[in-house]
Formats: sequence, C-alpha cells, structure tokens
Amino acid sequence: MIREFSSSELLFLLRQTQWTVVLSLIAFAGGGLVGFVVAVLRVAPQAPLRWLTAGYIRLFQGTPLLMQLFLAYFGLGLWGLRLDPWTAVTIGFTAYSAAFLGDIWRGCIEAVPRTQWEAGRALALSYPLILGLVVLPQAMRIAIPPTVGFLVQLIKGTSLAAIIGFVELTRAGQLVTNATFRPMLVYLIVAAIYFALCWPLSLASQALERRLGVAAPRGPPRL
Repeated sequence: MIREFSSSELLFLLRQTQWTVVLSLIAFAGGGLVGFVVAVLRVAPQAPLRWLTAGYIRLFQGTPLLMQLFLAYFGLGLWGLRLDPWTAVTIGFTAYSAAFLGDIWRGCIEAVPRTQWEAGRALALSYPLILGLVVLPQAMRIAIPPTVGFLVQLIKGTSLAAIIGFVELTRAGQLVTNATFRPMLVYLIVAAIYFALCWPLSLASQALERRLGVAAPRGPPRL
C-alpha cells in the first residue's frame, strides 16, 4: 500500500537526522584523537614511526570507505567478532577520519616555517616542547579551514552507513521513498537537511578564521 507523504514522514526524517549528527561527532572526535597521534608520529624524528603512520594513512586513503565499512561489519565476523551496525560504522568512520585528519594536520605542522623549529632549538627547548609550545599553536590556525572542510565531507559521507543497515538520514530517506514512492520530494528534503547541517559549519569556519586572523586577504593588493 502506497502511503501519502505527510508530517509523520517528515518527522521521521528529522528524527533520524540525529543519528547522522551523532555518528559524525563520534567519528570526528575519535578520529581527531587518533589523528592527532598519527600527525605527531608522522613528523617524529624516528623513521620507523613515520613509516608506520604513513602506511596507515595510505591504507585508508587508498581504499574506498564503503569497502572499509564492509570489512568492519562483515570481515570481523570471520574472526568471531559479531558487530552490530552501530559499532561497525563507529569503528569504520573513526579509522577513516583518523587517517585523513592525521594527514591534514601533518601538513599543517610541516607548513610552520622551519625557522620556528630553529628558534625553539636556539632556546634549548626539547623536541616535545618545541612541538607543543611553538609549532602546534601555529599549526592549529592553519588547520582550521581544511579541518572544517573535512568535517563537512564526513557528515555527507555518513550516508554510506546505510549500506550495512545503519538507519541515519539517507537510509531514512530510502525507507520513506519505499513507502511513499515520492523519491523527488523525499530526496530534496534529505538534501535540504544535509545543506542545513553543513552550511553553518562553513560560516562558522569563516568567522573563526577572521577572528584568529588566518583568513587570506581578499582582493588585489592596495598600492
């Protein structure tokens, strides 16, 4: 029986949006913690640590996220680990986020001029102190735009969780479409909700850039 699209279907989409938000926040927070360690080890003086983290980054950046989710959900089951969709997508997205955030932040650390490292050594600071007190505060400012950009991509990327049965916004849109046979209307609403989630992040990023003075000057230079 075909149902009419009504307020109940709209409310269902809005309720499932919370799981898109929750999954994005967990993946970003967990990926940020692991990614910070990856970024720091990626620029460590010890070559084996750099090789290990470089391999991790290349593995997750060089394989499709969809395949990573399949391996987290079905692959671990081959080893006797039965994971529910929620746990599987959390593990998959956290590992994925850590690889990308680690590489983004590694680039931001390396973007800090080498003279800052040399200045720290001139003050007889140890490597951890130079990194923590001199380099990372500057790298954090550089990291704002790409980090927010990745968060926006992560929110949209959570739609792939639907493939293993996790019900978030995209999966909810599929269920409503199957019940109402109104795909154009349903997916326009889904797209509008994604836009409402992502656009404020871009605005907040621009405001934060201006406040911290990291935004590039716009327009031609004044003579």
